[in-house]
Amino acid sequence: MKSLIAALLLTTASLSSFAQTPATPGVDKREAKQEQRIDQGVASGSLTAKETHRLDKEQQRIDHMEAKAKADGKVTARERRRLHTAQDAASADIARKKHNHRNGG
Repeated sequence: MKSLIAALLLTTASLSSFAQTPATPGVDKREAKQEQRIDQGVASGSLTAKETHRLDKEQQRIDHMEAKAKADGKVTARERRRLHTAQDAASADIARKKHNHRNGG
């Protein structure tokens, strides 16, 4: 009986901690797609090492923004807009750097 109660308490605690982390599936999906675009640019030689480094740093800044937004347990509409705006800028930077006719080779 004690093990059943302990198991229930553990399950409840893990579910409550899971519920406290706000989900940002759109942000996460887009982040993964942008990282794929950067990787593809590296593989094709359309991104130089310096460009890749800058784009990776930009992705890290967005990750940090997302972590800060989630820190209080709720991602507000304003925080979500800021994340999407940052991702829009990152997407444009990726496109611009991939098509600037420089190559890493």
